[in-house]
Amino acid sequence: MSDRKTLLITGASTGIGAATARTAVAAGWNVALAARSRDKLDALVEEIGAEHALATTCDVTEFAELEQAVVATQERFGGLDAVFANAGFGAKRGFREESPEQWRDMVLTNVLGAALTIRATIDPLTASKGHFVITGSVAGRRPLPGSLYSSTKFAVGAMAESLRQELNGTGARVTLVAPGMVDTPFFDTKPELEALHPEDVANAVVWALSQPARVDVNDILIRPTAQDG
Repeated sequence: MSDRKTLLITGASTGIGAATARTAVAAGWNVALAARSRDKLDALVEEIGAEHALATTCDVTEFAELEQAVVATQERFGGLDAVFANAGFGAKRGFREESPEQWRDMVLTNVLGAALTIRATIDPLTASKGHFVITGSVAGRRPLPGSLYSSTKFAVGAMAESLRQELNGTGARVTLVAPGMVDTPFFDTKPELEALHPEDVANAVVWALSQPARVDVNDILIRPTAQDG
């Protein structure tokens, strides 16, 4: 059995999730990659090496699929030590923008998806004194004009702290990673500001995971230099 710990990542096919997979494997982790885009997951596994990576098709709004991802991860790598609840997407600002259906999908993915990821992993991670990492946003620190996305990230921030309090005394840890502007497919057009690279956020995630058991890094706010707000 490998001495490597195992990290399950949702939203792993692109952007921050994919960058975190690369960084974690380089740092000595096994990774289970969960997302809806199986072709992208398979390509990422091929890139970083199938010895330490597993692809599992998963929609985080479907609890049964999350449960299957956890089982597949444990069967392949022998356990689960951390989860990165990273799946999510945004919407145009303005309460006249987007469709109600797009809003529903975003709220379900960003909020319910994070909660269901916690639910699917809380027992094995409590048993392993593991680590929950959750993607928040600078938009979850201050309301943005007309932004329902901002509201979802406020909910995720509260969820992370609620989870931390529930887990007190178990040895399990919780980290909320709140990025500012990141140059990822999240944006339709490339940001004018020199945005964070996905690898910048991935480095923060792996750093939090690498801390000794006595250290619980609860909150990381990471923004591009000179981002306004």
